[in-house]
Formats: sequence, C-alpha cells, structure tokens
Amino acid sequence: MANHKSALKRARQSVVRHARNSINKTKVKNTVKKALSTIGGPQEESALALKKAMSMLHKAASKGTLHPRNAARRISRLSQHIFKGQTES
Repeated sequence: MANHKSALKRARQSVVRHARNSINKTKVKNTVKKALSTIGGPQEESALALKKAMSMLHKAASKGTLHPRNAARRISRLSQHIFKGQTES
C-alpha cells in the first residue's frame, strides 16, 4: 500500500476510475450485444440499435475508457455485421 500522501490520493483515484471504466465497458458490451441480436430482424430496428451502439462506443472513447482506434474498429466491424445480415435476409 502507498505511504506518501500523493500516492494515497492516486490509489483512491485509481479505484474511482476503475469503477467508472467498468460501468462504461459494461454499457458498451450490452448495447453491442443488443445491436447484434437485431440482425435478421427489421432494418429500422437494426439501424437504430447500431446508432445507439456507435454512440456508446464514441462516448467510451471520448471518456478514455476505450482507445479511439479500438472504438473505431468495433464500430466498423459491427456495422459490417449488421449490413451483411440485412443484405442476406
């Protein structure tokens, strides 16, 4: 455990950031799963779910929870899955 005042503060900040990041990651995972589950359904529903998932991924990247390129890659792959599923049905 940290002994210096500044190290104690950093340890407290780390706990708070970890909690915040895990909440954001869980929200992202849930919205992405929901978007993937709409594949094969109505196109409007899929588009709406994709838009919401993109928003959550961008938000997580802007907050520093995800790296911006990680979010961009996930958005790209998710949109490819959804549009591929729309063209097949």
